[in-house]
Amino acid sequence: MERGHERLATPWAAGVAGVVFAILMAAAIVLVRLALPDGDGDAVTVDAGQRGAVRVALTLLPFAGIAFLWFMGALREQAGEREDRFVATVFLGSGLIFVATLFGAAAAAGTVLDESRQQGSPFGRDFAYALLTTYAMRMAAVFIITTSTIGRRLGVLPRPLVVLGYLAGLTLLVVGADVPWSELVLPVWALLLSLHILRGRRPTPRT
Repeated sequence: MERGHERLATPWAAGVAGVVFAILMAAAIVLVRLALPDGDGDAVTVDAGQRGAVRVALTLLPFAGIAFLWFMGALREQAGEREDRFVATVFLGSGLIFVATLFGAAAAAGTVLDESRQQGSPFGRDFAYALLTTYAMRMAAVFIITTSTIGRRLGVLPRPLVVLGYLAGLTLLVVGADVPWSELVLPVWALLLSLHILRGRRPTPRT
């Protein structure tokens, strides 16, 4: 009976964690994008307001990463023994690498705070954007695609949400690094998926 209660609580946990991740991640992306424009330049010039925005973003990102891990774990628990081992391995690996790369991007962005006081080089800013837009977002793309694949195979996600997931994943995988603000595709997808889970409008899983 207790095990059944745990499984009933899993969708709620996944939905709440996904909403928390989506809000924190979107807020951090917006703050970093506004404070550290991704442009060509020989020096980093960041005023006090921009440094404050970066500090807030760096404070939010660890909690976003924790919420994402909880979100990922709850989603995997829903699949249970029915999950495909190959797809599940890619799902787990891409999610963990995404979080690790996200934290690396946050650490790189933090160096800009020191560089700006010394009118230093833009290396920290460029490195942060490379980690975020080129590596973290591509791992996020793989995560979105595998999540959509698992949801489609198990019949727990409606076709529109599966199609949206594939489109979001392909967007981040192919054009994400070249399109500013495309990083917001990830939190938007996570929010839509989480709200769907919280509403509980899922088809009956296939046997």
